[in-house]
Amino acid sequence: MAEILKGKPVADTLIARMRETADALKNRGVEPTLCVVRVGERADDLSYEKGVRKRCAEVGVTLRQAILPETVSQDAFEAAFEAVNRDPAVHGILLFRPLPKTLDSERIRKLFDPGKDVDGWTDGSLAGVYANTDLGFAPCTAQAVLELLRFYGIDLKGKRAVVIGRSLVIGRPVSMLLMHANATVTTCHTRTVDVPSIAREADILVCAAGVMKSVTEEFTNPDQVVVDVGIHFDEETGKLCGDVDFDRVAPCVSAITPVPGGVGGITTCVLLDHVLKAAGK
Repeated sequence: MAEILKGKPVADTLIARMRETADALKNRGVEPTLCVVRVGERADDLSYEKGVRKRCAEVGVTLRQAILPETVSQDAFEAAFEAVNRDPAVHGILLFRPLPKTLDSERIRKLFDPGKDVDGWTDGSLAGVYANTDLGFAPCTAQAVLELLRFYGIDLKGKRAVVIGRSLVIGRPVSMLLMHANATVTTCHTRTVDVPSIAREADILVCAAGVMKSVTEEFTNPDQVVVDVGIHFDEETGKLCGDVDFDRVAPCVSAITPVPGGVGGITTCVLLDHVLKAAGK
């Protein structure tokens, strides 16, 4: 049976380190502050916000909110957003997406200061990921994958990494981060021919296609580390699951992340680590 790479020990280590950083900033007179910008009352947004609030309290980051009605106009949204974007006391902004279709997301993204984009959404942040510079921040889930691999001592240098998925949220940025860690990376997507045969060659397989239980034992080899970034609700079992069919894959690989309990729990820690880094600049 594979080693189960749980996210909680990674998160606990990050939290302990971040507490020290937050205390050091406060001793310098800096109050690290995150502002949540939310439009409406979507259940998934509220659930994630609750988790962020808990993490902020654990770490010592001040949480502010800018809550707007779902009927907010473009002008009213931009005025509220710019007030936060330009506030020197706010070091990071978490903007919940997708925004209502009545709002111009591209225009809003161009307004966003990459230095406060702690969730890695802006063009500036993505440019920083691709160029391996400190402009903006990497998308949190993509960086959480690297934090997990680092914690468990999985050396990426010279290893073959295969990423299934090419979204700007996870697939492409995690491919770049793996490459910066000196892995040799192949990115598979919906037009890739024979994904299982490519995946079988991987030392590290990152599954981020967003298709429930689509990765089975035919994608694997016995020495492989599998990182499952997917999150889905399985109506048949009534439980959460990932892109990987865990019960079929776990006996066939050397290590695997569970869902839930894997990468997801690290993501909010990465978000607050970004806030602290922004506050320290």
